[in-house]
Amino acid sequence: MELALKRIALQILEKNHSIDGLAIVGIHTCGVYLADRIRKIITGQGGVQVPYGSLDINLYRDDWSLISQNPLVKTTDIPFAVEGREIILVDDVIFTGRTIRAAMDALMDYGRPHSVQLAVLVDRGGRELPIQPDYVGMGTDVLADERIQVMLQEHGGIDQVVIEH
Repeated sequence: MELALKRIALQILEKNHSIDGLAIVGIHTCGVYLADRIRKIITGQGGVQVPYGSLDINLYRDDWSLISQNPLVKTTDIPFAVEGREIILVDDVIFTGRTIRAAMDALMDYGRPHSVQLAVLVDRGGRELPIQPDYVGMGTDVLADERIQVMLQEHGGIDQVVIEH
């Protein structure tokens, strides 16, 4: 997992030429931890602190009323101006694209970034929306009824990606 995150960070640096104007936003919950790790790698390579934030998308989801009448809302913390920045949006797994659509809607409430780039640890395919990541740590094909679980040290586990049947 660490190698995949280093590869993502280096690709971000390569594509963006400069870290001026760059900011990283993680989607709750695992995306926040992965975004922080990527930020630390970029800071180590570039020697400059990259602004970092977290985004809760629960109220922006198109299926929140199907999941629960009382969605668990987490904290959104974006302590920098989004306007005109190159935003790297980070999530653990991309599947249908609906989470990313919701995240972009939530992000736009904070301003109009110059661009939004997407980094994910795992691309499992199966898109329902035309959303593709710019940076992928690993890709895998799983059956529709299988689930990918990303477990991280920061969330009380050990770093691993598990396919659940």
